[in-house]
Amino acid sequence: MNKSGLIEALSQKENLTEKKAIDVVNLIFKGFTEELKKSGRIEIRGFGSFVVRKYDAYTGRNPKTGKSIKVSPKRLPFFKVGKELREKVDA
Repeated sequence: MNKSGLIEALSQKENLTEKKAIDVVNLIFKGFTEELKKSGRIEIRGFGSFVVRKYDAYTGRNPKTGKSIKVSPKRLPFFKVGKELREKVDA
């Protein structure tokens, strides 16, 4: 499922207009993004949690040219699946 599929499912299940469903989905995604930007943690019981992992700078290699390149430090979101979701998917 992608974002447009989520919007469509929400509008049908909750009898919302497509515009309202878009607003709801965008509001949720914006809230998640803002919380992760602040290095926060998002936990949805039974589903999973999102955290930001910090990676230090390192020297990498360009696979095309073979030259060494410096990769700057970065912060990336990471998702850890919850126990209930894992069990439902594995069933």
